[in-house]
Amino acid sequence: MAENHGATAVSAAGKSGTAAGTRLLEVENLTSAYGPVRALDGVSLSAEAGRITAVLGANGAGKTTLLRTISGLVRPVSGTVLLDGQDITKAPVESMVGKGMAHVPEGRGVIAELTVDENLRVGSLFRGKVGKGEFDRVYDLFPRIAERKNNAAHTLSGGERQMLVIGRALLAQPRILLLDEPSLGLAPRIVAQIFGLLRQLVDSEGLSVLLVEQNARSALSVADVGVVLNLGRVVVTDSASTLMGDEDLRHAYLGF
Repeated sequence: MAENHGATAVSAAGKSGTAAGTRLLEVENLTSAYGPVRALDGVSLSAEAGRITAVLGANGAGKTTLLRTISGLVRPVSGTVLLDGQDITKAPVESMVGKGMAHVPEGRGVIAELTVDENLRVGSLFRGKVGKGEFDRVYDLFPRIAERKNNAAHTLSGGERQMLVIGRALLAQPRILLLDEPSLGLAPRIVAQIFGLLRQLVDSEGLSVLLVEQNARSALSVADVGVVLNLGRVVVTDSASTLMGDEDLRHAYLGF
């Protein structure tokens, strides 16, 4: 299937000023390995400004390794990662926030003993001074965690923890948000709420999102573009609507 980036562009520019629909993140021939096991094998893809790009595939397809390599947590064997034209392949992990990238890994990692508000403030340390208005914005986006701002994080539900870690990432004001399996273990209603909010942020503020998901149906319902991985290789890249309508591909690689 031919590559197609024909999904409708949003009118807002990304936070970097990059025009919506232009390539903000470019991955070229990326190969990563864990010892003798090659997890990514020459992966090339792009994520456009002001759009949601969903990376889909079964367990073991290389989705998490892809995000970890892009954000510098895994060093590639070969290949290049460009952010807004800048080569960040060998950039230190701690520099990624300053470059405009926020990575929310799988697992909803919070500091359990700290309150919701304290968790947000710890996250904001990576960006420097953050004003009260920016915290208020996160609480406006996630009223459920606003109601629990003084509660210890270990008392939150799985969905509330996911909202907290996404809110913490948004405090960094990223140009691109990398999300790894945000729906994992959550009720469909909460998944729909979180994905709906992502769509809202993309459409209203020009946020760019690279979304890794095994829940392909939910991801494609909000994404502009889908990339399907299988055994560390890109099988197909196309508009989300085209992938949703390709029954043979869905059955072969996406499980629905």
